[in-house]
Formats: sequence, C-alpha cells, structure tokens
Amino acid sequence: MSQRPFDRVLRIGTRGSPMALAQTGMVRDRIVAAHPGLETEIVVVTTVADRVLDRPLSEIGGKGLFTKELEQALFADEIDVAVHSMKDVETWLPDGLVIASILERDDPRDAFLARDADGFDDLPEGARVGTSSLRRGAQVLMRRPDLRIVPLRGNANTRMRKLEAGECDATLLALAGLQRLGMEDVARSVLSVDEMLPAVAQGALGIECREDDEAIRDLLAAVACATTTIAVGAERALLAELDGSCRTPIAALARIEGDRLSLDGLLFLPDGSRHWAASRSGPVADAERIGREAGAELKAAAGDTYRDRLQ
Repeated sequence: MSQRPFDRVLRIGTRGSPMALAQTGMVRDRIVAAHPGLETEIVVVTTVADRVLDRPLSEIGGKGLFTKELEQALFADEIDVAVHSMKDVETWLPDGLVIASILERDDPRDAFLARDADGFDDLPEGARVGTSSLRRGAQVLMRRPDLRIVPLRGNANTRMRKLEAGECDATLLALAGLQRLGMEDVARSVLSVDEMLPAVAQGALGIECREDDEAIRDLLAAVACATTTIAVGAERALLAELDGSCRTPIAALARIEGDRLSLDGLLFLPDGSRHWAASRSGPVADAERIGREAGAELKAAAGDTYRDRLQ
C-alpha cells in the first residue's frame, strides 16, 4: 500500500473513562512519534457501557456496548479512528469498518486485589469475589466452588473503592489496565495464566477506522505489531468458531516463539462446574486455522451442554 500524505488533524475517538483516556493517549503518542508533526484531536464519545453501570454486560447487550457509539461516530465522519481494548471488540465488525492496527501487546494476565489476602488460597470459605466477567467468575468457581461471585462493575478506581467499602472481599482487574494507569502496585498478586487464563485479546489495543480510508490505514500501519496481530487473530478465530460474546465464558491465549504459535483455550459453564480445554500449535502462517480448529474442538467437546446451557 503506497504512503499517502495526511495533511489534516487526526480525530481520535475514545470512551471517556480514565482507562480509555490513558490508553488513547498512549496510542496517540505512538502515532505522533511515527509521524512527527501530525496534529491530533481526542474526541470523547459516551457509550452505553459508560452509562449503565448497575447491571452485568451479559444482561444488557455484551461487548458491543463498548464500541457501538464509537463505530457510529466513524460512519458519521465525526472521528477518523477509534481506540479499543481488543478484548471489548465484537467478534464480527460492521461492514465498512476494519481494525487497521493492533499495537504491541501489554501483559495479558489478570491481577488479584484484596484487602486481606494475597491470592485465592488465602480467602476464607464463602468469601465474596467481585466481578461481572463470566470468564473470571467461572474460573474462580472452578478452583474454589465455595467462594461467592458478586456483581462488580465500574472503572478501576470505582472497583477499588467498592472493595475498600466491603462490598466484596477480592476482585480481579486486567494487569495491563492497571499498568496503563500507573496503578499496578495496588495488586496483591499477579495471577499466572494457569490460574486464570486471560480473555481473548486481553492486553492488546486496536485502532478501528473506515475500510475505504486508505490514507488513515497507511498512517496506522506504522504502529502495528505483526506478532500481536497474528496472536490476536488466532484467539479471535477461536472466539468466532464458538460464536463467543460476553454471555459466554471463554478464555484463550496465543503465544509465538520463532515461527511457531501455540494456543490454549478454555470454555466454561458460568458456575464453573464444568469446563473444556483445547491446546493447538503450528506454524505462525496458520494462526487463524489453528484458532478455528481449537474453537471447533471446544464446541465438539462441550456438545449439547454448550448449546443448551451457554447459548
């Protein structure tokens, strides 16, 4: 794709939460570093996920609540690009929009926060773990069925206030998000991927734009990370095979060493009582195929249980 001149202000759309603004600032800085002299404007767009904080996402529409208004702003030419946490991006994009660039991934692991515990083993029987993530809740209950999952939404600061106020005994947040806010020291521990397999694309930031805007796509190519793009592509292929959404507890992580990719995936019942695992590996060039095959393996293993209980 030939480089096209870009001689106007780049309008960068984002949600208005502290996390979203912090990561959008990071993205802007990388774009400007790649294109010195480029003028930018950050445009805050309020989404349904920002307005409705008293119900789990799975009850009010899922991942699209983080992205729908930003995508509408792209279609209306109110912004040129939208910055997303890739774990919040729906499996299928609206026609006419693309993820033009995925930046180098930050740490994909989850962080454990509590007032009086350093990990799940330290929590007393019946302790309350606050999370609205079905993936996190299912993995907690899979390991500690005696614990109670209580709904907990809001930005990182809100969740920590609720933790301190005693609304729960522990909670979980993405380590990458805490790092972007400069708050990773609030974590009592960082969970290994064996303890808590991450969400699909956790730790990765993506930039969405109009598919036919070649000047923007040329601009964004300079900040794309090929390795992260391939790994996230494999994870999202697994998700697509399972028709995954916020209503389905799914976890996956792809790792690349040299020219080989390995992918681990988990599918759960929301109460953690059953789970299915799939691990695949192969050439990096076959990343999406590996993801699809892992997803198909999980779907086949779960069989009627998946169809009846999760869909």
